[in-house]
Amino acid sequence: MRKSSSILSLAIIAGLSQSAYAADAQSSKASKGEVLVLLSSENVMQLAEGKTEPTGYYLNEFGVPAKALVDAGYKLVLATPKGNAPSVDKKSVIPHYFDGGESQMRDIQTFVASIDGINDTLSLNEVIAQGLDEFEGVFIPGGHAPLIDLANNPQVGEILSHFHSEGKPTAAICHGPIALLSGQSNPKAFELALKSGEQATPDNWIYDGYKMTIFSTPEEEYFESTLDDATLQYYPADAMAQAGGSMEYKEMWAPNVVVDRELITGQNPFSDELLAEKLLQQLNSQTN
Repeated sequence: MRKSSSILSLAIIAGLSQSAYAADAQSSKASKGEVLVLLSSENVMQLAEGKTEPTGYYLNEFGVPAKALVDAGYKLVLATPKGNAPSVDKKSVIPHYFDGGESQMRDIQTFVASIDGINDTLSLNEVIAQGLDEFEGVFIPGGHAPLIDLANNPQVGEILSHFHSEGKPTAAICHGPIALLSGQSNPKAFELALKSGEQATPDNWIYDGYKMTIFSTPEEEYFESTLDDATLQYYPADAMAQAGGSMEYKEMWAPNVVVDRELITGQNPFSDELLAEKLLQQLNSQTN
């Protein structure tokens, strides 16, 4: 009797194990693929005349599209230049960016905190070393932090060049599009010219002539008005135009997303839901 019970127990355990394995396999099979998310490693931005300002990613610009991707069946892989935990810009943690909804803001906070790797991202070295072919697309959230270490980074340029050559969706919102400047032969020299107030000349920019948008100059001037008599080292909108972008803007704070080939760019924080929609359209069209 005991022997029969033992056999029955083993059979049940084996059946449960097979069911769990089947469920895992089905879950894995159901995944639509991986999307690379590029975030800044930095949380202090240099301003003109030696002043600084705390910065990071904007909560809604990261969290809203990220949650839409996960809800649609995509897995997120987070990466920063240093492989460290990205910082949220505390100025973005207000209901104003979530249709005034405190509960929605808290939901996005909880979601972001639950993302695998949020406290220990891959470094750009690791992402490049493991290969980029596995990713279905790339997403770059905003906040001013990308100006620090994504706009002048040859490794970011290498990553973007891969998605560009493969025609895979490349989405960036608000200040995130500034990272696109790394997609040229010498992004550091281009940035140096910008900061010196000179006419910056791009060197083989992969997005030359693309229609795109970024945080507009009027919006940036409003941001500067919130600082203590400080200014940015250069205006992102001017930088993108000098690089050769065909810039398109709407009025301040109006949602605006521009799509040109594989590139999807959003103008400001209030473009988060529309950018997520356009990104998912491109991702789904290539996986269906």
